[in-house]
Amino acid sequence: MTNLAVTSTVTPARARHAVLDEPRHAPTAAPARSLAPDLARGALLLFIALSNVWGYLHGRALSELGDRPLDASGLDRLVDGLTTLLVDDRSRPMFAILYGFGIATMATRLAARGRDERGVRRVLARRSVGLIVLGLVHALLLFPFDILTPYGVTGLLALALVNRSRAALLRWFWGSLALMLAVFLPVTYGWFAFGGEGDFSTDYLTSAVERVVNAAATGVLAGVVLLFVPQVVAGILLARSGWLTDPARYRARLGRTALVTGLVVLVAGVPHALTVAQVWEPGFHTGRTAMLVHEVAGLAGGFAYVCLFGWLAAVWADRRRGPAVHAVVAVGQRSLTSYLLQSVMFAPLLSAWGLGWGAHLGTAQAAALAVGVWLVTVAVAVALSRAGRTGPFEALLRRWTYARDPR
Repeated sequence: MTNLAVTSTVTPARARHAVLDEPRHAPTAAPARSLAPDLARGALLLFIALSNVWGYLHGRALSELGDRPLDASGLDRLVDGLTTLLVDDRSRPMFAILYGFGIATMATRLAARGRDERGVRRVLARRSVGLIVLGLVHALLLFPFDILTPYGVTGLLALALVNRSRAALLRWFWGSLALMLAVFLPVTYGWFAFGGEGDFSTDYLTSAVERVVNAAATGVLAGVVLLFVPQVVAGILLARSGWLTDPARYRARLGRTALVTGLVVLVAGVPHALTVAQVWEPGFHTGRTAMLVHEVAGLAGGFAYVCLFGWLAAVWADRRRGPAVHAVVAVGQRSLTSYLLQSVMFAPLLSAWGLGWGAHLGTAQAAALAVGVWLVTVAVAVALSRAGRTGPFEALLRRWTYARDPR
């Protein structure tokens, strides 16, 4: 497969060990920003809003395998089934794949600007530490199920991977996937599952301690069992393939992959979706197996979504992009700010220490709120884009990342 390029600033002797292998048709400068990743990230923020909102529901009996209210209406059950099938346990793998893609792309750009491997690792390490700190602060202040800390920990692990050969990356992919399946899913899923006990304390200080402890434990566990390493490796390989940086060239392949993989994932997720929708009531072991199949299929589901948005980017490459596409891309370019802004709105409204709406909303209402919250982030991102400004948290992370190495 064609790989992303490093520029001629990498010496011939060094090229064999460059951050990303040189393709057959190598450009002479760092690759320009591609539509596909930003489009995928912008849409992903909607999936994240829909997935995260369930974590705020409290005060009622919840289903064991879906964390949805048992007293759901017919509309609620329909929403529960659809979001389980299409969103739940698909958004995190998709985010992790795009995170790996971002690591690889950033490493390529740094190498293109003349940094050696040590310099690349230093910058990437500072960025990962910045994400860990942001994640812990995010958890302390607002959100019990923060994902930035585990990603930051995974980013530190990925420092050992960005210069590896494709064969080595594939070994890491299969090895870390096997470890995750052997350890994480059967042993810790019921406790960990990015759900825990939720943010149900009515005392803000108590809930803050619970949130930050949960976030720290999540980060440690993610590092120990290499939870996101398979997805990050997939993102690095995807960056090398050129599928997202030049989607027009790979349009047919992206479309086939998205279609075939997506159909398999949908079929695999139907039993658990029916369970969450309370249409089917399996026995404990059958239900747990269906849930684990759904979870594992989500890894492929994240990849299918990435390919789908790559294909859409290829389709729109030769067409005039309307305001909706530009709006979603604006969110994708400010994904960190948009992600944190969701918590600023969700937590005070839904948490027990806030207005406590999470104890009263049905899941259809919660889903509508999630869409509304995402639309607010779209409006903010578009306003920032028109003003020619990046997101404030992107700017903060960048300043930290390059504080000691401004090149």
